[in-house]
Amino acid sequence: MKIGKVWLIGAGPSDFELLTIKGKKIIEKADVILYDRLVSHSIINLAKDEAMLIDVGKYANNHTIPQQEINNLLLKYALDGKNVVRLKGGDPFLFGRGGEELELLAKNNIPFEVVSGITSAISVPAYNGIPVTHRDFASSLHIITGHTKYNNCNIDFKSLVKLNGTIIFLMGVSSLNFICNGLINAGMDKNTPICILEKGTTAKQRNIKGSLSNIYEKSVEKQVKTPAIIIVGEVCNLSEKFEWKKYLPLAYKRVLVTRPKDINSNFCDMLRDNGAEVIDLPTIKTLPIQNNEIKEVFNNLDYDYIVFTSPKGVEQFFYNMKLYKKDIRDLFNKKIAVVGRTTKKFIEEKGIFVDIMPKSYSGKELGNELLKHLKNNDKVLLARAKDGSQDILDILKDKNIVVRDLALYETKYEKANFINYTFEYDDIVTFTSASTVLGFINSVKYYNLDYSKIKAVCIGKQTEKEAKKYNFKTFVSNMATLDSLLEKVIEVAKKED
Repeated sequence: MKIGKVWLIGAGPSDFELLTIKGKKIIEKADVILYDRLVSHSIINLAKDEAMLIDVGKYANNHTIPQQEINNLLLKYALDGKNVVRLKGGDPFLFGRGGEELELLAKNNIPFEVVSGITSAISVPAYNGIPVTHRDFASSLHIITGHTKYNNCNIDFKSLVKLNGTIIFLMGVSSLNFICNGLINAGMDKNTPICILEKGTTAKQRNIKGSLSNIYEKSVEKQVKTPAIIIVGEVCNLSEKFEWKKYLPLAYKRVLVTRPKDINSNFCDMLRDNGAEVIDLPTIKTLPIQNNEIKEVFNNLDYDYIVFTSPKGVEQFFYNMKLYKKDIRDLFNKKIAVVGRTTKKFIEEKGIFVDIMPKSYSGKELGNELLKHLKNNDKVLLARAKDGSQDILDILKDKNIVVRDLALYETKYEKANFINYTFEYDDIVTFTSASTVLGFINSVKYYNLDYSKIKAVCIGKQTEKEAKKYNFKTFVSNMATLDSLLEKVIEVAKKED
């Protein structure tokens, strides 16, 4: 059997967009992924559907799987011929036990690669407006672990004090009092600035500021929890001047995106560009339909109007055009109608301009707009999802218009991935269709959530109507577009502040 390969990948501090391009590419192709608890949900969600995901996260004083067993698992799956990813927070070679995990692989001649990650020691201060070096304050940087293999925090404080640079302690929260006393006893001024940066690069990040003499008491008062890093030095005073994250519209907000995985990236990017921590939690997936009815329709496209209600409908329509050897010439003299701007964009990318689009983006409005153009003998092809809204059909059939309701794809519930993510009522949930609402309900039905406490931002009245059935605290976008949905999310976030 062919031997597999192991990639040791640093996932960065947590922010999805701080994952390297190379890391993303390998994760998407991996057969097996062994991940730590600090790796963001969205990064794990890059895995292909059939990938095996194994939680090997380490919690304070509680290691889910012993280190030796992790090493053995990497070897086992590589010997099985798998492409194996060991996914670690930060950088795997900076206090990440990366070297330990490669020992057994090297001994057994297993091929491996190391993909560096952005370390929290630099990125987390940056996200809090703290440059770890600055010519006026610190010309050196010293990164120390507050947690060693045998839990004996043996730090040479006297040497550190003499260095006059920025000192960063990783995994040092439980040793904070020991660290502060050690630095003071070694001669460092007790008024030296110090910060604890908690949950850096996430929506929950905090900067607890103080001095060596009082930071421990402040940490107890503020109930600091891991993950957090400790930074000591004059550069801590620069955070107020250089803090930038708080000015982003969705800073410190977590937003759930429930759209299908294959089309959610654009909206996720829009949210992240505005500062949100995005949880991409697809609750539905779309599956193409193939049957004799579709074959019959595409072998005889004898329709005057072709109507699209979603980008997915456009995608599947042109897939079938190719499948049944039709091209743009077969659409000659046919009018094209769409429900909104996104669908219009998808059509125009095919080199076809849209004839009809309502000012208000809904099936009902599209039906009414079509009636202004249709003649009694016109035939309409409605290319869309199975079990779509009846609104447009009722309007057209009420006027005795001949309509072929052709289901090109169907929507199924997706098993939502809650790995390294716990829902909180502060989170904002976005719904882009009634089916995403139903998919979300299906995903969380065992979590005993109080839906009346959940802020649900909906695209369009039809989606809001479905959400209201479950007593969500609903907000509806002014238009049925992703841009308008984003505007409403920002509006809701500001109200909560």
